[in-house]
Amino acid sequence: MTSQDGAPQQSGRLSPLHDAHAAAGASFTDFAGWQMPVRYSSDLAEHHAVRTAAGLFDLSHMGEIVLIGPEAGVALDYALAGKLSSLAIDQAKYSLLLSRAGGIVDDLVVYRTGDDRYMVVANAGNREVVAEELRDRTSPFDVEVYDESDDIALIAVQGPASLSILLATPGFSVEDGDIGERLAALKYYWSIPAEFEGHQVLIARTGYTGEDGFELYLAPDEAGTLWDALLEAGAEQGLVPAGLASRDTLRLEAGMPLYGHELGLDTKPASAGLGRVVNLAKDTDFVGRAASEDGPHPEARVLVGLMGEGKRAARAGYPVVVPAADGADEVVGVVTSGALSPTVGVPIAMAYVDPRLARPGTELHVDVRGSRLPFTVTALPFYSRKKH
Repeated sequence: MTSQDGAPQQSGRLSPLHDAHAAAGASFTDFAGWQMPVRYSSDLAEHHAVRTAAGLFDLSHMGEIVLIGPEAGVALDYALAGKLSSLAIDQAKYSLLLSRAGGIVDDLVVYRTGDDRYMVVANAGNREVVAEELRDRTSPFDVEVYDESDDIALIAVQGPASLSILLATPGFSVEDGDIGERLAALKYYWSIPAEFEGHQVLIARTGYTGEDGFELYLAPDEAGTLWDALLEAGAEQGLVPAGLASRDTLRLEAGMPLYGHELGLDTKPASAGLGRVVNLAKDTDFVGRAASEDGPHPEARVLVGLMGEGKRAARAGYPVVVPAADGADEVVGVVTSGALSPTVGVPIAMAYVDPRLARPGTELHVDVRGSRLPFTVTALPFYSRKKH
């Protein structure tokens, strides 16, 4: 598509940081209807920066749905698979929105931001579905549901230097206490309400890369100023802007499932290794409870890690097979995500395979464009950061 002057036009929604990405030389891709940066320099360089120093990600395409009311907590207990009413103020929790058949509508992070206020962060492609489901499921409760996605930008600083970069960035403050002390003491999956240059920002110690890191929620109009300030403060510590390509290899190494790949409506949480996220101990009903109590079919495929040799990666959709001497290979699974791991240095993948073949150490093969390449079932994650 081109404009009247012949310049290429980009289709899809634009992040409030789009101009900053373009000025930095980013390559863009369509992601859930958004034009988002896929890389700035190289996938490898950005990946290694996050593992060794820090990367700066624009996640403004994510959805944010806010629930406000005296029954917001119990409403979410019914709508989602976890017990959200037990969250402390400023605490976050990973949860699942299940269908009545027990499949995964979306995986979410829920923040309790007040006595009667919660923020649900949904995947970009599921924003409207999640908002509509939450409105429908919480209608019997004293709560209001607002889709505030268009009013919130999201920036993530991920990597071992992320804390020191935030501490070096001027402009942050909190009402009660010292911002540096509050950030240093912030635990994983907790948040603090703060300000950046006089504007509200929610700072959460969360992320999707397997590294320490922070996610910052703020008004779209303020996102560019914060983005530039973080890049300037982090330059000496190795901070670089990072795109979706590196985010995908980072989360794959960390064994983190992605909706549309490892998770979907046809996926039961237990098959995806997320059975613990479904709280069957809570004393209230929730959508999908009955199906979750039944569990997946005993022969339903389960999610495993696969590790290979050489340099050829197993990509999503490639068959997992058990070779036969007569050439009639038995297809026993399918790859959902795969890449040549920048950190581990060998091909890694996640795949759903028959449960009889899910034990770590099991030798399988992946059909990589007609070649049967050996892979070994490996416990997830492939990479874990050193915790000090």
